[in-house]
Amino acid sequence: MKNTSVTTGRVLKLSALILSVGALAMTGSLTGCAGDRYTQSTGEHIDDKAESTRVRGALSDDTQYKYDDVKVQTFKGVVQLSGFVNSREQKNRAGDLAKKVEGVKEVENNITVKETVK
Repeated sequence: MKNTSVTTGRVLKLSALILSVGALAMTGSLTGCAGDRYTQSTGEHIDDKAESTRVRGALSDDTQYKYDDVKVQTFKGVVQLSGFVNSREQKNRAGDLAKKVEGVKEVENNITVKETVK
């Protein structure tokens, strides 16, 4: 009888260890959804995607200029504009339009003005 209780005790301890390791792994995967300074959380990713879409919409709705060559990326509420426009006025206007979009915290206007060859 003594051997069976020792074996049962070892099995129970092993089972408890396996369950603990499994729970630890599951906890680690759940906290992996949180963002930090360099990565977005799931919620931030969704918000940033929506902000990029709203900024693209504001640029395409502009009656003064067309921004076909401008790309929009957002990370943690900071919108980055890149690409090409024909004038300094277009670049500034694109930045101003982006700043007015709801949810945008900051705009990094990295648009390049095309040089005209004379």
